[in-house]
Amino acid sequence: QEQLEESGGGLVQAGGSLRLSCLSSGRTFSSYGLSWFRQAPGKEREFVAAIFYTGTTYYVDSVKGRFTISRDNAKNTVYLQMNSLKPEDTAVYYCAATLSSTRMRLVPSSRTTYDYWGQGTQVTVSS
Repeated sequence: QEQLEESGGGLVQAGGSLRLSCLSSGRTFSSYGLSWFRQAPGKEREFVAAIFYTGTTYYVDSVKGRFTISRDNAKNTVYLQMNSLKPEDTAVYYCAATLSSTRMRLVPSSRTTYDYWGQGTQVTVSS
């Protein structure tokens, strides 16, 4: 059973930066498609960024130019570097993984694409 564990969340002022990490227990991590989602209070979980097993990345428009997703296959870890944070970035951030390259290619931003989820890490951006 794949397990994902996020870390790196916290409280930061607007304009600041945080780097989230997600450690995978999977033996085939390098084959995974990986993403970050977030969920603000009272809102649905939304897509933030994805990285294919090839290294290709994909972002929601609201974070383009501010967030960077990356992966280190040797460490079984996916990262989300978040710069120029805004109060509207406040949410619980979740990492997700899939072994389905087909679903990842077709709908990288859909929650149903992913088979494994972490428990989430809170990010709070104060104004």
